[in-house]
Amino acid sequence: MKYNFDEIVPRQGTDCYKYEGLMDLCGRTDVLPLWVADMDFRTPPFVTEAISRRLGQGILGYTCGMMSYKEAICRWVKRLHGMDITPDMVSYVPGVVSGIFLALQTFTEKGDKVLIQQPVYHPFRLVPEATGRIVVQNELRRTADSFEMDFDALRRDIQGCKLMILCNPHNPAGICWSRETLQRVASICAEAGVKVVSDEIHCDMVLTGHEHVPFATVSEEARDIAITLQAPSKTFNMPGIVCSHAIVLNEALRKAYFSYIEGTDQDLGNVFAYDCARACYTDEGDEWRQQMLAYVEENIDYLAEALPRVCPAIKMIRPEASFLVFLDCRAMGLSHAELEDFFINKARLALNSGAMFGTLGEGYMRLNVGCPRSTVEQAVKQLAEAYRTTDFTDYAD
Repeated sequence: MKYNFDEIVPRQGTDCYKYEGLMDLCGRTDVLPLWVADMDFRTPPFVTEAISRRLGQGILGYTCGMMSYKEAICRWVKRLHGMDITPDMVSYVPGVVSGIFLALQTFTEKGDKVLIQQPVYHPFRLVPEATGRIVVQNELRRTADSFEMDFDALRRDIQGCKLMILCNPHNPAGICWSRETLQRVASICAEAGVKVVSDEIHCDMVLTGHEHVPFATVSEEARDIAITLQAPSKTFNMPGIVCSHAIVLNEALRKAYFSYIEGTDQDLGNVFAYDCARACYTDEGDEWRQQMLAYVEENIDYLAEALPRVCPAIKMIRPEASFLVFLDCRAMGLSHAELEDFFINKARLALNSGAMFGTLGEGYMRLNVGCPRSTVEQAVKQLAEAYRTTDFTDYAD
């Protein structure tokens, strides 16, 4: 490979949330951090070089979103996802979660119902609740090895809602929703008069044999109700550079949303955002992306081989996109509090608790494999030792 993903980049003492937040998360710091959804790979050199060039100007003043920034996004989504858009359909937003907040403010009012599909990324619940909206939790249906949508339940739960927040690809289960699934979602929402905010931040991290289908492209119904949110931040490991964008195909929807973004002064990115995005959305960026995904997939392969051998009661939901792995630990027979205790105090691993994604996440843990292979190997070693030496009857009531 051209890039060295085996490199250990020290992050302690750098104000890194993955390390600085360990005491709050686990109550201890002697744990291996595999939780926050950023990667331990060095940010690509073309990103840091773009920042250096901007620094070289000598003044970090207000910076506008040049046409070249939006054109780079248009070329990228066409190249990777076959999505035909024009620059006027694109707006900078200060983060995907902020984009969700702005959509809530534009299209709903306090007391309105907003539908999410749990288990799902926790800000989908927290942001509507914080703004006085009523969250309707439509439950995904468990399958033998993952989750799927329950369309009868969705059709029932969507009634009376103003907005649906869709996770595509899904976090934490890593599902790439099929075109047929998204078409049914669009049909149900359009019939109910519900707009859809589609969080597609993981869309550029699709793994072998799978495809990302942008929700807005699956039908005319979807086109007319979709607000798409994307970002290079996860894929290129630069979440500290707040650099996200919204894509809205329907003109009336776009005018309402973009006007609110501009009117609240949220459409102007930080001084580095546009340069970083342009640097990523290039041939060089795509080469780095493909090499990173190949490495991550080998980490997933390693985990898939090791878990049945050393921890047979833990079943991995193999992700179709991203570097996040949802672990089904229900066969361990522990309460969720006991499960968290096992990972923190026995295995000394800091993972995301499945419960943060909703009640359907209880019995699950989310593990980040966007790290050097040696880190994944160490995690498996610690997990295997904890599993081998723990008397699980100690957890029995």
